Amino acid sequence: MACLFALIALISPRLALFMVWLLTPLVNRAFDGFLIPFLGFLFLPMTTLLYVLVYSPDYGVSGFGYLLVLVGFLIDLGSYGGSGYRNRDRFRRRDYY
Repeated sequence: MACLFALIALISPRLALFMVWLLTPLVNRAFDGFLIPFLGFLFLPMTTLLYVLVYSPDYGVSGFGYLLVLVGFLIDLGSYGGSGYRNRDRFRRRDYY
């Protein structure tokens, strides 16, 4: 079951975060309100998902957890940058026709 969840998280982090939000209390435990996780769902889904998964009620996020959250942030930035770069080339080619 964990492998299936990891596969869903890699394919669609928003779907994985939505499943975690509905099926477990982890999101409510990691965040106090509704606004921050909702904004994370919209703009930085992998970062929010990894933050929720590494958060501990006793210690918060520490050590290796910060590294995982940073990796999630870089994945989110890479997806935005990669799609912008790809779209730029697509529109540039369209001008030549």
